[in-house]
Amino acid sequence: MLPASPGERIRALRELFGFTQNQLSGMTGLGQSWLSDVETQSRDATDAELEIIAKATGTPLSFFHVESGSIPLDSLRFRKLAGASKTMTRRINRWFGESYRVSDGLIAEGKYPMVDLPFLTQESVTDDEINELADQTREALRLAPDAPIPHLTRALERAGIAVVPIVPPQIDGDEAPVGGGHFGASYWGGLGASGLIGFFPGIHGDRQRFTIAHEVGHMVLHAYRPRAADPEAEANKFATALLVPRSRAVEVLSDATTLTDYARIKATWGVSIQALIMRASALELINETRKRSLFVQLSAKGWRKEEPVQVGNESPLLLWTLLSRRFGPKPYRSAADPLAIPPAVLRSFVPTPHENSGRKQPGGSVYKFGSSPN
Repeated sequence: MLPASPGERIRALRELFGFTQNQLSGMTGLGQSWLSDVETQSRDATDAELEIIAKATGTPLSFFHVESGSIPLDSLRFRKLAGASKTMTRRINRWFGESYRVSDGLIAEGKYPMVDLPFLTQESVTDDEINELADQTREALRLAPDAPIPHLTRALERAGIAVVPIVPPQIDGDEAPVGGGHFGASYWGGLGASGLIGFFPGIHGDRQRFTIAHEVGHMVLHAYRPRAADPEAEANKFATALLVPRSRAVEVLSDATTLTDYARIKATWGVSIQALIMRASALELINETRKRSLFVQLSAKGWRKEEPVQVGNESPLLLWTLLSRRFGPKPYRSAADPLAIPPAVLRSFVPTPHENSGRKQPGGSVYKFGSSPN
């Protein structure tokens, strides 16, 4: 194991908070050229200088003496819009690496049981194989093989796969929307390793559930296939297969299914109308002409942007449970030094339960899934 590099950790801190070298220099009184030299390993930082940075940013000194998160960049699965900025992507990569470092430690320290997911190793995969792997994932998560998933997040957490909201701390003047065009991220190290899924809060509940299912797809399909030709399309197919198993899809979806029917199905399964239409098409339950007709109808009704039937957001609980069990009901400051993480960053990915429940989308009637027990 390599020793921690304070220069690399200063860079990590800047990327976590979105600081430029000039901004950090202004906060600490340390020169921008000094910061540049330390980050490029041209000079060393003294404990006194690190303490100045720690006090100015509310960061424990221990942060500068741990290794950075060791997630291989080609293993971090990241669902995002094409227009997402490189700066925000770097921030979220760094934020996710630190989140995984802490969550992996909490799960290991708490001796929380982990379930191994099914996985794929061959180069290519068929739609039938994706459906089978989705069924196997339900079995691994101890979910009914052909019923709606009441709380996907809780099912994953019971299996030792942590789920976290992605809310990197913002700085003054940073007006980028939450996520900066990204949807979610995930990492699973493979058999015997913990997993982490991140999602951006504030989106509709059905989209959040699809994003999380999509990231599970990356874990199952791409943990051992990092060079898959079209990983996003594969993960999309897996997501709908996990949420709506083929055995039930063939019962409820057909050429005769109307948009009103799709809305009722959405309320039962917690899956968007658009995703349900794509699921029907993938299973050849509707033809291409019918698919186009349904999407034209969606557009005419304004449902492409705002669908009827609001699905409630799911809130993670696992990491809060492990954190509060170890550090008490107000854990952020007391946990910062042992976990080597700034309290603001820790709170961003392990919010208190009442903060989680407050992240709701506005307006509309809400369809809420029943929560599974911990």
